[in-house]
Amino acid sequence: MIGSLKCECHIYDTHSLKEKRSVVKKVIQRLKQRFNVAVAETDHHDLWQRFEIGIVTISKDKQMVEKELQKVLESFDQYEEFQVTSYQMEIL
Repeated sequence: MIGSLKCECHIYDTHSLKEKRSVVKKVIQRLKQRFNVAVAETDHHDLWQRFEIGIVTISKDKQMVEKELQKVLESFDQYEEFQVTSYQMEIL
């Protein structure tokens, strides 16, 4: 099973693309370290207050895939720099 999670986020206190990149890079690194997922910034590259990241995981068990992606989604609550404005989860 392949699970994907697409999250669109709003960053609260950035004033440049450089500050945005710092936040996004930190988020991507933490997700890769804590979870068994692949992560990449997928949209809004030129906007300094928004970003979208795609997260993917693979397992033989559908419940494991859903559980892992749910943990990732819940982990976003620990970040004070941004808020998830929308997300889309898909299991293939």
